[in-house]
Amino acid sequence: MSKIEKLIAKFCPNGAEWKQLGEFCEIKTGKGITKIQGNINGLYPIISGGKQPMGYFDFYNRDANNVTISRVGANAGFVSFIKDKFYLNDKCFSVIPKDVLNKKYLFYYLKNYEDKIIDMQSEGGVPTINTQKVAGISIPIPPLPVQEEIVKILDKFTQLEAELEAELEAELEARTRQYEYYRNQLLAFEGKKVEWKTLGQVASSQLAYGSGASAVDYFDNIRYIRITDIKDDGNLIVDKKSPSEIEEKYILNDGDILIARSGATVGKTFHYKKTEEKAIYAGYLIRFVADKKQVLSKYVYHFTKSNLFTSFVENNKSTGSQPNINAKQYSSIKIPIPSFEEQERIVKILDQFDALVNDISVGLPAEIKARRAQYEYYRGKLLTFQPLVHS
Repeated sequence: MSKIEKLIAKFCPNGAEWKQLGEFCEIKTGKGITKIQGNINGLYPIISGGKQPMGYFDFYNRDANNVTISRVGANAGFVSFIKDKFYLNDKCFSVIPKDVLNKKYLFYYLKNYEDKIIDMQSEGGVPTINTQKVAGISIPIPPLPVQEEIVKILDKFTQLEAELEAELEAELEARTRQYEYYRNQLLAFEGKKVEWKTLGQVASSQLAYGSGASAVDYFDNIRYIRITDIKDDGNLIVDKKSPSEIEEKYILNDGDILIARSGATVGKTFHYKKTEEKAIYAGYLIRFVADKKQVLSKYVYHFTKSNLFTSFVENNKSTGSQPNINAKQYSSIKIPIPSFEEQERIVKILDQFDALVNDISVGLPAEIKARRAQYEYYRGKLLTFQPLVHS
């Protein structure tokens, strides 16, 4: 029997008493302050409605080791534990318990309950959490020795989870650098005899601009892909839009490559696959269609992630507030064209690296996600108590 099981058997074998927060906690909103009133050299963080301090201030209005809940804004309902003295803004409130409750135990319980607190946000306008609703949250109150042991266990879990996550993220960064190194080595062909052609020469048609349609709410499984939809890793963002009008000439086909031509995203690329939903591409994107007799489209896509391509973009984009590279310029970039056998070999190697580094369903990102889920599962188990049954 573990120590926590022994403590539960000793102090609360028949369950724990449940009370509402308002019965034994002071739930109090902070005092308004603007960012301008803050002091960058101040000693005390200003805790407001966000997940990070709004700034710093010369005075504090809350002691160290207290629980806060964001009250207003996009992060309303976010639960934090502040270890140092701090200034609490009016966009946040503190939850300070009486002696019957360990503050860190309260934090862990409310953090475990966070999704339900977020669901308390008011509808319409700026999301807001009503303190009276929070006051009505019921919480189990086992004896203090049990609370303290739960806190010890969860503190250790939190430390281990943070250390493991840091290790995994460091590993992910190392794998990413390794991937970039091999990609650049494989696609440079230094000291090797290989034919070089322009992108325009290995295209089955001229590189073409996309649709001028406006974006509307998503409908009929037809996605409108815009420059802002393409992430750094070449995947698309989750939020979807559809085009206001559908023209056949802008519908993407399997293997098409989209290249961003304007703005901060200039040079970003996306490889469309037939397994994805039907899609139309927007006007600030340029479509490349590979000539299948000369080149594999996936090989070209990997080339667009190489140093050769990114250097071309940096050296050829127009200066000013809106950098731009047109279709004619992209058509002129030179790309090494080895045999199909060599292209397939390179694609196979780089696809494996890509899956390991970028695919959320495999590799290290999935491991990080699994560890977080495991931690949250055990936290929930430790904080579950049956209502007290009096014998």
